Amino acid sequence: MSDWINDRTSRVPASASTAARHETRPAAWSLVVPVKGGEGAKSRLRAPDGVDRIALARALALDTVAAGIEAIGADHVVVVTSDPEVSRSVRQLGAHVVRDPGQGLDAAARAGLAAVAVRHAAAVLLGDVPALRAADVRDALVSAHAYDCWFVPDAEGTGTVLLGASDPSSLRPRFGSGSAARHEAEGHVRLDLDLARLRRDVDDEASLGEALRLGVGPHTAALLAHVVGR
Repeated sequence: MSDWINDRTSRVPASASTAARHETRPAAWSLVVPVKGGEGAKSRLRAPDGVDRIALARALALDTVAAGIEAIGADHVVVVTSDPEVSRSVRQLGAHVVRDPGQGLDAAARAGLAAVAVRHAAAVLLGDVPALRAADVRDALVSAHAYDCWFVPDAEGTGTVLLGASDPSSLRPRFGSGSAARHEAEGHVRLDLDLARLRRDVDDEASLGEALRLGVGPHTAALLAHVVGR
């Protein structure tokens, strides 16, 4: 194992992101965003009345990808998906598209990581973070720059929204329920950053409501205008 595994339970407090903000942009990074499409997309999420769940899943993803592109540039964003509409939309934004191998989130993440530039550090971002802003992505990557392998947990602290490494080949994605503990056990440094919009992924009605309160991006806002305007 490489020498970055010095403390298998290392954690960095929320204040770490503030300390890193003397840098305005992250060093060279690639961002991989897996997006599950079709009938299986966001199967646990009950969409608001009058809203198609698949259309909502696409909107969540497009807002996430758009924030990533604004943060680091379209040339450095790889979207892994088998959804034709998502593929078309993100290509129009300038992102690269890799076909989802159809073997789950971890396999999709690995497929995206295999496509990134070798010279770049890389991170895997969940495709359901609609309140995300470019500044959140930049702050997270700048904060993570000091660590070889790291992750940012979700709002609940048990899942993972962002997983990264200075060497993409060293990443071992272990997404899913309880992934924070698995990634920490693999030696990734836990970054409990004070970035609420980054850490608010959407899996159910409650988390969608929280994202709406934080302020979602234009694709989700347009689809849920009748909800946001209440």
